[in-house]
Amino acid sequence: MAAQVQRMSRLMVKTLRDDPADAETLSHKLLVRAGYVRRNAAGIWSWLPLGKKVLENVARVVREEMDAIGAQEVLLPAVLPKEPYEATGRWNEYGAELFRLKDRKGADYLLGPTHEEIFTLLVKDQCTSYKDLPVMLYQIQTKFRDEARPRSGILRGREFQMKDSYSFDTTDEGLAESYALHREAYIRIFQRLGLDHRIVSAVSGAMGGSASEEFLAPAAAGEDTFVHCPACAYAANTEAVTFTAAPAGAVEHPAVEELDTPDTPTIETLAAHLGVPASATLKNLLVKVDGEIVAVGVPGDREVDLGKLTDHLAPASVELVTAEDFTGRPDLVRGYVGPQGLEKVRYLADPRIAAGTAWITGANQEGKHARHVVAGRDFEVDEYVDVVVVEDGDPCPACGTGLKLDRAIEIGHIFQLGRKYADAFQLDVLGQNGKPTRVTMGSYGIGVSRAVAALAEQTADDKGLCWPAEVAPADVHVVAAGKAVQTELALDVAERLAEAGLRVLVDERPGVSPGVKFTDAELIGVPTILVAGRRSAEGVVELKDRRTGEREELPVAEAIARLRG
Repeated sequence: MAAQVQRMSRLMVKTLRDDPADAETLSHKLLVRAGYVRRNAAGIWSWLPLGKKVLENVARVVREEMDAIGAQEVLLPAVLPKEPYEATGRWNEYGAELFRLKDRKGADYLLGPTHEEIFTLLVKDQCTSYKDLPVMLYQIQTKFRDEARPRSGILRGREFQMKDSYSFDTTDEGLAESYALHREAYIRIFQRLGLDHRIVSAVSGAMGGSASEEFLAPAAAGEDTFVHCPACAYAANTEAVTFTAAPAGAVEHPAVEELDTPDTPTIETLAAHLGVPASATLKNLLVKVDGEIVAVGVPGDREVDLGKLTDHLAPASVELVTAEDFTGRPDLVRGYVGPQGLEKVRYLADPRIAAGTAWITGANQEGKHARHVVAGRDFEVDEYVDVVVVEDGDPCPACGTGLKLDRAIEIGHIFQLGRKYADAFQLDVLGQNGKPTRVTMGSYGIGVSRAVAALAEQTADDKGLCWPAEVAPADVHVVAAGKAVQTELALDVAERLAEAGLRVLVDERPGVSPGVKFTDAELIGVPTILVAGRRSAEGVVELKDRRTGEREELPVAEAIARLRG
């Protein structure tokens, strides 16, 4: 059966010359301008015919590779009951990002952000024996998260299309095999899509579990920051980077010395007043963990990564203290807190605050700091936590070389969940020994709609979108320059290409100037542009490679043969 020819005159597409006023990222600008998506509300988008084709092409590649590893596709509901998410604690853990709703009878429901609980219950219902496992299930479905600041077009929306899959095994070795199958499938998926990507160590966050890796697409518009080592294979999300400080040597430090430091409540003002580098000072950030004040100590030249801190302390809630929290706490002097004077305050510290290191820090009195405050002598650390913001040049945990920072878009995430969800729902099967065996799980996600945006970010140029062949809405964009003979030739070539199995978009719009048609063809970004132009009467057309810009004039028969491969 011949592929279909899509005529631009009948296609619902309206291209724009100018960028949308609210667009900041390249993908947001171009997907709107080229007529792929339209905004309905903040973080909520409609996919127009061209966009839907690209979205479905990404989903097709994902399906083919998931099917290839033996995963089975299902489709679970988007509206979900509260009770399973209460059982795992995620009804509350998700916080404000969870869309909650009630039915007419007052029962609580949610719009699914992810489906670990529901897949677990499905397998509990369907699988009763070790003979039923292992099993891998997946779906491609719309997910919902009430983002506080939806932005960047489809990159950070409140609803998005995602592939989530889950593996169920009776042994940890089986889980490792399922994880490896998914990892290799993801590599093939992103290679086929034409996405430049990195695999980095990650943290599991609200998902739970142990082993965790992210697939990141480097892009200036990315909201994730990752590090990579130029000397070895180490790469990680900044939240997963760990640092181990060498213990300080046995150095005799002078006794603590109190300093008059008026009007120096910040590290910057303190360092300037004393004429010392910020790295010589000890910064003490106060946070509330489930309502209890906790201090976090880091070198003065570093910042606390609140995301890493929150992940470390999960599922406890973490928030910054306010002015009211200092009321009735004489041991907490705002801007002058030092660990040596804290009362009934848990003290966490960066590994760089190792025992034997000496610091300038607050003296717990207004307008005063203290010098020669030594960790292990003048104060104790309750727990060391690696929660500083990673900086360019920090030592690689694997080899010590200075790390490099880059921005990227998260396009996939894989977890070895273990038995967290199986424990919550008592997911057991009858083992080979005739006794109940607790199932172990893996969770594996791909942002299908995010992959579209990531591809746009990575492949676009100053003329517009530039899709890889695997995901493009058509194989060939045929442009009729305008005259009757050119339009007739363009339609004939389009039909012949379709008969050869190619997907064809033909621009035969009457009354539209050749310049507009050429501009639209480059903006829309189909891999090959075929122009029926000035030599149409001779049966000669022009082929243009959208990515390289290379052009070549060929007789029609030769051009068709070239495109058929």
